[in-house]
Amino acid sequence: MKRFRAFVVKEFYHIFRDYRTLLILFGMPAVQLMLFGYVITNEIKDARIAIYDPSKDIVTRMISDKILSSGYFILERNLNNIAEIESAFRYGEVSLAIVFEPEFAKKMEKNGTAHLQIIGDASDPNTANILVNYASGIISNYLISINSEKVPYQIIPQARMMYNGELKGVYMFVPGLMAMLLMLISALMTSLAITREKELGTMELLLVSPLRPVQIIIGKVFPYVFLAFIDAIIILVLGNTVFHVPVLGSITLLLAESFLYICMALSLGILISTLTSSQQIAMMVSLVALMLPTILLSGFIFPVENMPWILQVFCYVMPPKYFITIIKSIMLQGNGLACVWQETLILLGFTLFFLMLSVKKFNIRLA
Repeated sequence: MKRFRAFVVKEFYHIFRDYRTLLILFGMPAVQLMLFGYVITNEIKDARIAIYDPSKDIVTRMISDKILSSGYFILERNLNNIAEIESAFRYGEVSLAIVFEPEFAKKMEKNGTAHLQIIGDASDPNTANILVNYASGIISNYLISINSEKVPYQIIPQARMMYNGELKGVYMFVPGLMAMLLMLISALMTSLAITREKELGTMELLLVSPLRPVQIIIGKVFPYVFLAFIDAIIILVLGNTVFHVPVLGSITLLLAESFLYICMALSLGILISTLTSSQQIAMMVSLVALMLPTILLSGFIFPVENMPWILQVFCYVMPPKYFITIIKSIMLQGNGLACVWQETLILLGFTLFFLMLSVKKFNIRLA
């Protein structure tokens, strides 16, 4: 029994002496709890909206103030005409638009009924549906407050969903899954590239070759660019033919953006391979460090606006966030490069940054 007790004590000692084991045991559950606790929520706050109010009377102002004071919405812009609604959605400025009919208060006073339109960006159907329901609920509460008097008034909100009238969830999941799968596949394949050379003992052949580090890295990446691009085409074809996700924009631009994203993911995978010493560690880093952040912090499932500001900071350094925005903009909204050039430049910047860092970290000497 004493021997067994001593053995157990020794095992405890080894565990507590290894900081990496302690980090996995205690750090990972805490981090995941904080992430899931703050990210996974159906509540909406600070959603950006636009209002078109040709009447500008006391009733429309009261309704607008009630919507904006609810804590769920932030007024991004007041629209001057109906045509501005389309551009506001295309450039991602707003998630919802409120449109009052002309002479709103006069019609309400004369006929007892007035109309307004609630327009949602259904490229993210879950969020659009929640926003429309929130706005409708606020308007209903306003009606209850004014109908406490003897005169019965009625406001008829008409909901309209742009880019996804049937609120199909697959319109949201195909772009998000494309970003996640290309990130994981590309980064995982290339993260094993240099670590495989280290484990097989063939690194010496690379070190004595006349190739420079940048040439070795590009040579490692190039075959995977072609293979991952085929994966991207397969995902797009299956999404369009099996799940009927439309491609309203330029297919050439869509493929070019996918190619850029693949290059970025492959560059990140090479960076991981230069920083790790074994294929097992490289695989763990690629799967654990990339999969959860891609799902939770890219806006794939949960809106970025709902998260605490510290997590929003991390969201803006997640390349998949920008690729998902690009894919939705091209596929669902039919936009061109003029609407996604900023996200494109950001992805290009990530690609160059990861490549330069990989070259810098590439060890030209045996470890």
